[in-house]
Amino acid sequence: MTTRTTPEQAAWFADTFGKLAGNIEAAVLGKSHVVRLALTCLLSEGHLLLEDYPGTGKTSLAKAVAQTVQGKMGRIQFTPDLLPSDVTGASVFDQRAGRFDFHPGPVFANILLADEINRASPKTQSALLEVMEEGRVTVDGVSHAVGSPFMVIATQNPIEQAGTYRLPEAQLDRFLMKTGIGYPDTESMIAILGDAAIRDRTINVKPLITAQAVADMASLAAGVHVEPAVLRYVTEIADETRRHADLRVGISVRGCLAYVRAAKTWAVAEGRNFVVPDDVRELAEPILVHRLLLEAEAEFAGRTAEDLVRSILADVPSPMERTRA
Repeated sequence: MTTRTTPEQAAWFADTFGKLAGNIEAAVLGKSHVVRLALTCLLSEGHLLLEDYPGTGKTSLAKAVAQTVQGKMGRIQFTPDLLPSDVTGASVFDQRAGRFDFHPGPVFANILLADEINRASPKTQSALLEVMEEGRVTVDGVSHAVGSPFMVIATQNPIEQAGTYRLPEAQLDRFLMKTGIGYPDTESMIAILGDAAIRDRTINVKPLITAQAVADMASLAAGVHVEPAVLRYVTEIADETRRHADLRVGISVRGCLAYVRAAKTWAVAEGRNFVVPDDVRELAEPILVHRLLLEAEAEFAGRTAEDLVRSILADVPSPMERTRA
């Protein structure tokens, strides 16, 4: 049974979370909200999908997160000719020893950057399914743990779709959140240009905590209290996505569990040892949008998943709204 997080532990968590975020922002200027989402994914033991234009800092974000937690970073450039063994590793025959030895692939890292993940074939994409869900890969019937913490930060380009393969719903559901970094604001852009001589801003990122400390923070986040009324709120939001006329696929049970885990982390990062309805609302778009599959008629009408999430949040009363009523 998970030990409940105390107010003192929540205060320590919020202070540490703020320091981690500030450290990462040395490499990704002016993107505080995105950095906090990425850290929430990491401390909720989830994965992040970044859909954004080239050159917006996706790689810098992944490197900065890895350096901050003193973790090993792996990077895979996904291409149509990439094979599953290029991701997971393969068994190679050792003639001297007369046996097969496993040679681990780049997936054996703490932070794995899966660059342009939708350029690989579905067969290669599927090589990530097991490790994203269970933290291990199975090769020739033998399971190999990738270690902890483990987080996939995958990227895809929203414009250039030629030669890409759409990620299947089963794989999208394994990403805790989907978001974008976007272009920097004016002041941040000026600061970046002023430091144009620095080709890699991640050199400014200092290691702050260890992998064990990440695990300890994840345990504290798991111990945050969630009232039954808030759990009912999440359930009613999920139910609404499943019966909405404009949606073919709503939120799965896995998605609901991920939603609650992320809300706990978001709450304790604010210094609270309990979740409030605003935490659920704040995380709705990054957690729900990529899990929704629209009906063709809704797409033709110009509706988007973001529109539907906002509509559902407006239609489902929060516990506080029910109390006032």
